[in-house]
Amino acid sequence: MRRVTRLTQIAIGVTGLALAATACGGTSSEKNSNDGDKKNLGLAIAYDVGGKGDQSFNDSAYEGLVKAQKEFGYKTADQEPKDGESDDDKAQRLSNLAKAGYNPVVGIGFAYGPAMKDVAKKFPKTTFGIVDSVVEGDNVASLVFAENESSYLAGVAAAKATKSDHVGFVGGVDNELINKFEAGFEQGVADTKKGVKVEVQYLDEDPAKGFASPDLGEAAADKQLEDGADVIYHAAGLSGQGVIKAAAEQKKWVIGVDSDQYAQKTLDKYKDYILTSALKEVGGSIYTLAKSVKDGKPLSGVQTFDLKVDGVGVAETNPQYKTISGLADAVAKAKQGIVDGTIKVDTKPKK
Repeated sequence: MRRVTRLTQIAIGVTGLALAATACGGTSSEKNSNDGDKKNLGLAIAYDVGGKGDQSFNDSAYEGLVKAQKEFGYKTADQEPKDGESDDDKAQRLSNLAKAGYNPVVGIGFAYGPAMKDVAKKFPKTTFGIVDSVVEGDNVASLVFAENESSYLAGVAAAKATKSDHVGFVGGVDNELINKFEAGFEQGVADTKKGVKVEVQYLDEDPAKGFASPDLGEAAADKQLEDGADVIYHAAGLSGQGVIKAAAEQKKWVIGVDSDQYAQKTLDKYKDYILTSALKEVGGSIYTLAKSVKDGKPLSGVQTFDLKVDGVGVAETNPQYKTISGLADAVAKAKQGIVDGTIKVDTKPKK
């Protein structure tokens, strides 16, 4: 129930964006120029590395699809990536969905950038969305997030929870996107408690491994725990399940990412040690895009989801979150500071 409410809040929060958006792309009843008499079937999404079931990034996207399906009563489609696929493979997947009559069609993850740029031009009456990347096009909505802001809040929580003054960060791939998570986390820790060590580990240069290898996540977390970390924050997709497992088995705190991982059924046996999660409402952004198309006012251009519109945040579902002295109040104060502009959050780590 919490998730549905939050998705609705995001849709309300970006109403102003929808009104200001360029009126391009198809409505729910408009025919696609490439598809003869086919009418718009509704929302389609193409998953990133790790696919559905990662309990994180992709599953958040799926929640947005489910909400749109239930609310609008139309067909939806979701498709999995292939191992080692090329940009051409991604382009073919997006093209097939557009040809079938889906509108909007959303690529989940920055890896769809090159394919999206080419495919969107071929289907001018279809609205496309891409998560975590900016692709220029009159019929493309670039759905980006202030991950550094939610990560700052995760850093505040970690600094309040640590007893060893040693915390860890595990990222899937060392790139510009995941660096935003690291930067916000490190700053949140430093601003909250001086002298806390932040140990950083990235898993692999290849996204197919870095974001989809729980064994790598577990090994990285084991090393950080051995070194003395007692709180670990991961931004590693499916690999993060290994981080969660390692921390829980040693009865140390772990902070999840993207979805509320405390509430994920497959992680239920570890949930007592999932202190919070840095939420990234991918599902909310997708639902918002689908609603804009349904309403005949398709979003386009860069759409930023930040703390101001509840596009990012932290979960409070673990009852222990509010039992740690000063933690909840410190996070709330930090959130207010970010929203009102008194706290400026870094987007790049200070190295």
